[in-house]
Amino acid sequence: MATILSTFRELDRLRQIYLVLVRHGFGEIARRIGLGASKAKGKDPDLLESGGPTSVPSSNPPGSAEEAEAEAKAKAAKGSPLAERVRLVAMDLGPSFVKLGQIASTRADVLPADWIRELKKLQDEVNPLPFEDIRAAVEGSLGAPLDRFFESVEEKPLAAASIGQVHRAVLRTEEGPKDVVLKVQRPGARETVARDVELLHRLARLLEQTIPESKTYSPIGLVDQFDRAITAELDFALEADNAIRFRQNFAKSEQVRFPGVHKEASSKQVLTLEFLPGCKVYDAIEKQGFSGQAIAKALVAIVIKMIFEDGFFHADPHPGNMLIAGTPEEPVIGLVDLGMVGRLSPETRDRCIDLMVAAGRNDHASVADAMYAMGTPTKKVDMRAFRAHVATVSEKYLGRPLKEIDLAAMVGDLTNGAKKFGLEIPPDFMLMGKALMTLDGLVKEICPDLDVLTESKPYFLELLRRRYSPERLGNEAWRALEKLSGAAYDVPQQTREVLDDLRLGRLRITTLDPELPGALDRLGRRVFSGLVIVAFLGTGAWLVVTPTLRWVGAGLMAFGALVFLVHGAADAFRGPKR
Repeated sequence: MATILSTFRELDRLRQIYLVLVRHGFGEIARRIGLGASKAKGKDPDLLESGGPTSVPSSNPPGSAEEAEAEAKAKAAKGSPLAERVRLVAMDLGPSFVKLGQIASTRADVLPADWIRELKKLQDEVNPLPFEDIRAAVEGSLGAPLDRFFESVEEKPLAAASIGQVHRAVLRTEEGPKDVVLKVQRPGARETVARDVELLHRLARLLEQTIPESKTYSPIGLVDQFDRAITAELDFALEADNAIRFRQNFAKSEQVRFPGVHKEASSKQVLTLEFLPGCKVYDAIEKQGFSGQAIAKALVAIVIKMIFEDGFFHADPHPGNMLIAGTPEEPVIGLVDLGMVGRLSPETRDRCIDLMVAAGRNDHASVADAMYAMGTPTKKVDMRAFRAHVATVSEKYLGRPLKEIDLAAMVGDLTNGAKKFGLEIPPDFMLMGKALMTLDGLVKEICPDLDVLTESKPYFLELLRRRYSPERLGNEAWRALEKLSGAAYDVPQQTREVLDDLRLGRLRITTLDPELPGALDRLGRRVFSGLVIVAFLGTGAWLVVTPTLRWVGAGLMAFGALVFLVHGAADAFRGPKR
């Protein structure tokens, strides 16, 4: 019964998606991927069972009043830019699609610039929920009335996002009232997202199968990235852990602050955080007299430490997630919304440092070598051609003033070129690239004359000095010595076991011949063909001496001979191919 009910719910969601697409002028695309019932054939195959195209449920047949109304609105929408209509589709379809649009707005390596500008509007254009819904969600998640934890909660939200909504509040504590920020997951968001993610995976596959030109925008890759990001953001306990780790990493820094977590008033759907005072980046520069250069330099230092020193970084450091406090000469940057983070292993960090240092000194060959060391080859890479491609890309972007460098396009060209030559780039490197592109865009706005590569060069040189410092080299030598001493202990033991097996006759050596299965298959077919031929020839020879069955025997012998000739010719034809 549950399966049947969920099937009907998914069919109803498909109907909603179809109508929204039609309303904004994408009716033809909806029908090509099978969302709309075919007017010509009238078929309604079941997507949920077969994974193939489906039609909108019969409750909304083609030509219905709802579809007619949607078609009428589509005619009015046709004059709007394509990217704007895509944004409106995401807003009409709800939180899952809004979040997908927000993630797509970071994929400058895939989408054109006008699409990126339009989809970035989804960061702010989310309708807030009524406060009564928020109250019910908090009390249901914490298992107690709101007044037990909070002295007061402001009904007007500070911000409304696709997954959660944020309110100012005053928390009751043993030390007295504390100003906090209450982040609440939208009721039903988890169920809606789980249902929509499954549908998005199916629709992305259908889109690439039925509309080949869509592969340019990698729908499946976008949905996979969306799935990973939104799964992490749905669990506020993970965001709380991220905030704690960031505070530990920057405990000695006076340039940045991360909110503290009040776990006694938090759960997987509710997160109570320390209130960070401050104003938005642009307000700080335009109204508070802060220096754009000072803020930009502080951001460069913070992001470099997060990515290249700690290997744990905020993957979405856009201006909406920053608060500026402190003094105009020494700004303090508060970072919030810590659900989306990236992680880099020490090896990947070293490769990334090599890449940035090589880019800083315009060393094209070293850039190519760092990209190769970072990626995982899926086929044999033509290094000469790959280095030539990287040199072409590097000459196009590097060695120019920052305001003339399109960092998003450069990262996109490098990663797309790596994929073209058979290098699979780690997903966290793409998150790092996204964070750096976001930083680059903000720095260009608040301090166009600051060259990020030049500004960051001292930090990278310091990281290189630490990498080759006597202390680190000594630690690596000690680890190598530990491994060697372990091998010195294990090898004699393993050698003794092998010799014991050899002495007792238990040693068995197994070799795998990749040609063996094919050889056995050919041998089996030859034996079978030989038996068939012998049967026909023998039976024919026995019957040919009988006067009444002479012609039957001759026919059987002729058929056996024909089978022999056909088999021999086929085997001779397959031989050179093998």
